[in-house]
Amino acid sequence: MLTLPSWLIKYKKPIVITLSLVVLQWFFGFDPKFTLINLIWLLF
Repeated sequence: MLTLPSWLIKYKKPIVITLSLVVLQWFFGFDPKFTLINLIWLLF
């Protein structure tokens, strides 16, 4: 059975948000306001 490492479980939300942010920026071009909103949401 495959288990997730403890650090991956602990940081799952930030990892998912960061990856989705990078993918969306790559698809739709860089948007500073969108990036800032997501980084604030990620940190707080």
